[in-house]
Amino acid sequence: MYSEKKLQELKELAKNIRIQSLEQFASRGFGHLGGAMSIVEILAALYGDQMRHDPKNPHWEDRDRLVCSKGHAGPSVYAALALCGYMPLSEMKTLNQEGTNLPSHCDMHRTPGIDVTTGSLGQGLSVSSGVAYGLKVQGKDSKVFCIVGDGELQEGQNWEAMMNAAHKKIDNLIMFVDYNQMQLDGPVAQVDNIADINAKIAAFGWNVIDVADGHDFDQLGEAIAAAKSHTGSPTAIVCHTLKGKGVVWAETEWNHHIDVTREAADEAIAALNA
Repeated sequence: MYSEKKLQELKELAKNIRIQSLEQFASRGFGHLGGAMSIVEILAALYGDQMRHDPKNPHWEDRDRLVCSKGHAGPSVYAALALCGYMPLSEMKTLNQEGTNLPSHCDMHRTPGIDVTTGSLGQGLSVSSGVAYGLKVQGKDSKVFCIVGDGELQEGQNWEAMMNAAHKKIDNLIMFVDYNQMQLDGPVAQVDNIADINAKIAAFGWNVIDVADGHDFDQLGEAIAAAKSHTGSPTAIVCHTLKGKGVVWAETEWNHHIDVTREAADEAIAALNA
């Protein structure tokens, strides 16, 4: 789908999102690293190509919206925003510290470019459907992209939101499921199995697109383009991802919230640059 030049641009953006995320975690000494890293390519595809936005005018009325319902992945969203010019990169060293504009979970009142405050899992999709419906009522063609975690889908409110969005034909709503199959307490399938995720979402009246490799830009680009052109129902893009992706010492089972030393961050950054 992408030209070699564009593909390299997106890969470079993804690498730098990971690096700037690591800078944040190292400045604080710990954080939700695993789930922040598994959505990096989704963020790079959106901010680097597929999403309509303007760093010079974060409140532009005709922009697309991004809601990171799994708000603990905020550091990767902050990194993407900073790399696009919403804030100085120097702010990456202030994560969750006194006076920061980068709290541990996304906060629309603190951070330029954050459209919805999130962090209480299970609520972001409901808010996203309301925002998307409001845009449709206003006659705008803006899209609302919502990123949810697979463990988060154990929350019943998500399914109420899905039912309502399908009923109201909110087709400008696109949900990404970060299907890394891990959550705080272990594998999602063991904690509270949500499979078959595609069939369940489709049963609620959604258009479902399965992305076998959620870190592959061509697959993501094709899925997002198809979702944008789909009418009559909202779309879910189920992205099979790896928790901790791209951090050499974090692609392990227990990486939800971990300590991140300066030395460990430097090791991971060196590997990414190599």
